[in-house]
Amino acid sequence: MSNETLWYLSRATGLASITLLTLVVILGLLTSGRRRPFGERATIVMGLHRWVSLGMVAFLTTHIVTAIVETYVSIDWISLVIPFTSAYSPLWVGLGTLAFDVLVAVMVTSYWRHRMTERAWTAVHWLGYLMWPMAIAHGVALGTADQPLLRGTTLLCGAAGALALAWRLTTSYADRDRRRDILAGGWS
Repeated sequence: MSNETLWYLSRATGLASITLLTLVVILGLLTSGRRRPFGERATIVMGLHRWVSLGMVAFLTTHIVTAIVETYVSIDWISLVIPFTSAYSPLWVGLGTLAFDVLVAVMVTSYWRHRMTERAWTAVHWLGYLMWPMAIAHGVALGTADQPLLRGTTLLCGAAGALALAWRLTTSYADRDRRRDILAGGWS
């Protein structure tokens, strides 16, 4: 495979990875929200969350391997796990490495979830909300500037995720106002 092909493959899989990661975050926000789906809908959303996560990991693995193997820029294998060690753009590659490290922690704890307390699993899983903006920053900073589709897609993913997060933080229980009125009425 030519170096140019690897470079294009790295960019394409990076774009697919950030798009799928954004979808995973949005689906995660839906399942953890105060208005989470119940019954069959919850099963469908959780299934999508898991399967899209697997797809994202496949694209991300290809993105990482092709970014290291291609020789247009110099990224060492050690930069895969130790942040800020890359000779090329150490800050931005380092953010991508940190996001990958968090992803590994989330994946491992999700696999071992049945052997962990719910509180411990949730604490690690919340790191996913830090991983996503690191990946967005990595994509915006290292995205190809002369290709507006690449950078624009990453920015669009950032906007979609931010809107989903705003929805998650501002939604309330459907009956919250009713419960508040009842409590304010006092007991007679």
